[in-house]
Amino acid sequence: MNNRRFARTAGWLAVPCLVAAGLLAWYVTREPVSRLENHQIAVADINPALVTRGEYVARLSDCVACHSVPGGAPFAGGLEMATPLGAIHATNITPDTETGIGHYSLADFDRAVRHGVAPDSRRLYPAMPYPSYAKLSDDDVRALYAFFMKGVAPVKQANIPGSIPFPLNLRWPIALWNGVFVDAEPYAAKPSQDEQWNRGAYLVQGAGHCGSCHTPRGLAFNEKALDEAGKPYLAGALLDGWYAPSLRDDHNTGLGRWSEPEIVQFLKTGRNQHAVVYGSMTEAFNNSTQFMTDEDLAAIAHYLKSLPGDRERDGAPWQYQAVSAAERLDSPGAHTYVTRCASCHGLDGKGQSEWMPPLAGATSALAKESASAINITLNGSQRVVAAGVPDAYRMPAFREQLSDQQIADVLTFMRSTWGNQGGAVDAQTVGKLREHTDPASSSPIILQMR
Repeated sequence: MNNRRFARTAGWLAVPCLVAAGLLAWYVTREPVSRLENHQIAVADINPALVTRGEYVARLSDCVACHSVPGGAPFAGGLEMATPLGAIHATNITPDTETGIGHYSLADFDRAVRHGVAPDSRRLYPAMPYPSYAKLSDDDVRALYAFFMKGVAPVKQANIPGSIPFPLNLRWPIALWNGVFVDAEPYAAKPSQDEQWNRGAYLVQGAGHCGSCHTPRGLAFNEKALDEAGKPYLAGALLDGWYAPSLRDDHNTGLGRWSEPEIVQFLKTGRNQHAVVYGSMTEAFNNSTQFMTDEDLAAIAHYLKSLPGDRERDGAPWQYQAVSAAERLDSPGAHTYVTRCASCHGLDGKGQSEWMPPLAGATSALAKESASAINITLNGSQRVVAAGVPDAYRMPAFREQLSDQQIADVLTFMRSTWGNQGGAVDAQTVGKLREHTDPASSSPIILQMR
């Protein structure tokens, strides 16, 4: 009797379980509906004006930074990206029909860019910033497709397999991740804001995918917010050995001391009185921001300055405290600073105009996270190329000249002098970054457009 009752109960339970399993299988293998499904474009009919517009959208989106490697063909892929699960490599997105995306229809392209799904229903890792690109307009996606189909030279280069082990390399769970963390709708203008603010929001949240680096991530590696409605949005984050600072109106670790024209200057020339681009931002500048129109840069600056800071997170406002490093030689790290750093950054920490950035009040000297300060001291800076002219001054790499302890001491000195309040750096932290980072390349990826 009990056996029959158990079998009957199990049978009833099996039905909803099978239904749930079927729904799950359908959900994780389905192709998202493309908004452009009924607006296909024949490649032969793409006109030059649309290609030119798509070229600009590609600049806005900085596609080349991830899909190219120094010395390689543009957009042919191969760049290794570290993830918490293992390494993956950016793919070939040239219009080669065998190894690239030459066989993609407009709808295929749209699903890959805005939904993270390849034509074979394979889910893309969110290292591809489709959670941001989801906000691109239909017109910009159409133009981007035109550029990649007719404005990029096809390159036959096979993609490199990732090293994420089984079963962590199964991609169907990404569909569930997308359902929880991705807003798949294009950007909708906010009637309460003016046209410039909305354009800036569209560029920052969408094509510029600024949140991919500058927004902290949760336990599921999701951006904690995708727009200004979330307090963590653009509040600063640690990523791949660099600390991407706050882009909010934070006085110490953000843009609180920057005016809108100074933000525009930084994005247009790679430098201003506060800082010079370095780390991952160098690639974004070299191939993206400097090519944006003045109107778009002004819109970005206008939007960013509208994002309030957080005094509780940011701390008491920094104030410069005048002191010469030569007067502090009894402090650990001071002698190294005077002999290795002061010729460029000054005994007073104020740098030299816009060419040698100040360390007094620098974000890397005020942020609690020390990764950027350590990384650039160990590995130097990548070459900045503004308006086609390589910079004459670069931060040298000190990994061969200074020990972990010497670097820790000089950075501790820098982060506790002139009113800086970033805190001490220990040699063990330096050693870990030394092991997992490499010297900056003097041959940056520079995309030559048509």
